[in-house]
Amino acid sequence: MRKLFFIGLVALLVAACQQEQRYFAESAEIETLKAGITAYESADWEKWKSHFSDTAKIYVNSTASMTLAEREADLGALTSAWGEYGFDKTDDHIEMVLDKNDETWVYYWATHNGTIKASGKKLALPVHLAVRFAEGKIVEEHVYFDTAPINAAMAEVEAAAAAAAAASEEETTE
Repeated sequence: MRKLFFIGLVALLVAACQQEQRYFAESAEIETLKAGITAYESADWEKWKSHFSDTAKIYVNSTASMTLAEREADLGALTSAWGEYGFDKTDDHIEMVLDKNDETWVYYWATHNGTIKASGKKLALPVHLAVRFAEGKIVEEHVYFDTAPINAAMAEVEAAAAAAAAASEEETTE
């Protein structure tokens, strides 16, 4: 009887200790996000959009969401200013989490490197993405990065262009 009690107790403890896996290093959602990043890096906007649901909400350093079309326009304008750009994949980190509400989130941390076309200035920006999936599509994306270096670099480009225009105008009037 003691053996039976002991075996039952051990079985109960083993069963109680087993937990559902909530963190993943590999998943279909992770591969979808990686494919979206690759599409972004090659400016393949149709492929990039294909990973999102039509009603996806996208938040970029904000609590106000934008539509997929608005984000595509923003990214198109931003990437047109870069001579080259992309994420450093040698030191990135990606994981999928099932949260307490059983929502599927993929988190991505990496450094985004780029060169401003007009000035040749190189920038390295830490970026964090928090992406929620439903039925294999991105339904919500939060993008966080420091905009100050980009704004400063673009201000330098605008100041140089204004100075060049002023110098050209001065030469013309002389």
